[in-house]
Amino acid sequence: MIKFTLKCEQGHRFDSWFQSASAFDRLCETGMVACAICGSARVEKALMSPQVQGARDDRSLAAQPGSAEQVIAALRRKVEANADYVGPQFAQEARDMHDGHLPERAIYGEARPEEARRLIEDGIPVAPLPFSPRRKTN
Repeated sequence: MIKFTLKCEQGHRFDSWFQSASAFDRLCETGMVACAICGSARVEKALMSPQVQGARDDRSLAAQPGSAEQVIAALRRKVEANADYVGPQFAQEARDMHDGHLPERAIYGEARPEEARRLIEDGIPVAPLPFSPRRKTN
């Protein structure tokens, strides 16, 4: 996992985690990275200062408090507890809520890259999650 500070065309700065630098590049090329503030898909890496970590013992970084894995796990728990899973109907549900056809509520699910890109282009506020939803089979 790698954290980048990003900046949109409006000058908004925000941080986001990616699986790798190449994963960030792929997501940017497909319009899947959007400003966390205004939703703009015109995002680039902002100038960042490196984070230098002091000496540590033999424990792995993943076991340390505040590690990326723990933060992502906490985010997953919060999303799953406070939002409705709509599965592959995410794009249509988000569009229907935005257009006033459905009452607004917190949702999460899955969308194909082209569906997500169209939502962003149409000004519908969506953001990718740093984890894949657990598929509900029952």
